[in-house]
Amino acid sequence: MFYVQRDAQGQLIRVEATAYAEATETLPADNHEIQDWYANEAVEVSLKQLKQSDLDMIRVLDDLIQVLTSKGVIRVTDLPPAAQAKLMDRTQAREALGGLGGLINDDEAGLI
Repeated sequence: MFYVQRDAQGQLIRVEATAYAEATETLPADNHEIQDWYANEAVEVSLKQLKQSDLDMIRVLDDLIQVLTSKGVIRVTDLPPAAQAKLMDRTQAREALGGLGGLINDDEAGLI
């Protein structure tokens, strides 16, 4: 059984497994609205995880490109102009933040 709250149009706006003051009704777990609610919530969680993974991968790719260019495997000029501009922007931003020490987590150094 789930405790739910609805908006003025009758749409679910909150679903909880335990009672709460604003709950206006209860619905069984097999109710289609409850199933839809949790399906949407699962999608949102997955999208948030994917977004965080994307952010983590950006840092990995940034570090990888730095390593490859420092070893002479590739040159920044081998990349398309748009990629060059983005790398330059990131490099400048990281250098600008370099003096703030400790605010950026560089503990992951050496993963590549």
